[in-house]
Amino acid sequence: MVAKGFAKKLHKISLAMFRKDFIGIFHGSISARVELDKFIINKKEAIFDDITDSDLILLNHTRDYRWHEASLDSEIHSLIYQDIPDAKYIAYTMPPFTMSYTLENDYIVPKDYFGAQAYPDIKVYSPKNFDDWYERADVEISRFLIDSGKDIIIIRGYGIYAYARELTDLAKKLAIIENSCRILLRGER
Repeated sequence: MVAKGFAKKLHKISLAMFRKDFIGIFHGSISARVELDKFIINKKEAIFDDITDSDLILLNHTRDYRWHEASLDSEIHSLIYQDIPDAKYIAYTMPPFTMSYTLENDYIVPKDYFGAQAYPDIKVYSPKNFDDWYERADVEISRFLIDSGKDIIIIRGYGIYAYARELTDLAKKLAIIENSCRILLRGER
C-alpha cells in the first residue's frame, strides 16, 4: 500500500507537470521518500495526467520483485536518496524548451529576472555516449549532484533530474528553468 498523503501530492504535481509537457505518456518519473530506506515512485506504465495509487509503488533500496514494475529510473532515484539526505522528492523531466536549448549550448545563463536569481548559470552535463548511458546514469547523476552541491542536473539530450525538500519547490525549480530556456530560445531567433 502506498502512503496516501504522498500519493495525493504526487498526483497533483504530476498532473501540473504533464500539462506543461515536462513529463508525458510513459516518459519521466517522480518519487517521494517516505522513510529513510523507502520511497514511492511511479510504475513503468504510469500516465502522468492521472496518477493513482495503483500507478505508484513502494520500494526499498534493496532490489526485490517490486522493482520489475517500477519506473526504469528507480535506480537513479534510489541512489540519490541514499547519497543526499536532503532529497525528499525527486523528478526526472524533459521540458521541451530546456531540452532544445541544451542541444546547442553548454551553459544556461538566464536573461530573465527569476531565472537569473535562482540559477545565474547552469552547466549542461554531457553524457557523451548514449549507448551505455543507462548503465552509468545512476552513478554519474548522483556524483554530479554531490560534487556540485546543486539540487539539479540538466543532461544534454536526456532531461533534468532535480530534488527538493518540498514538492512545490521541485516544480518551481523546473518551471523557472523551462521559462528561462524559452526566453533564451526566443532571443536567438
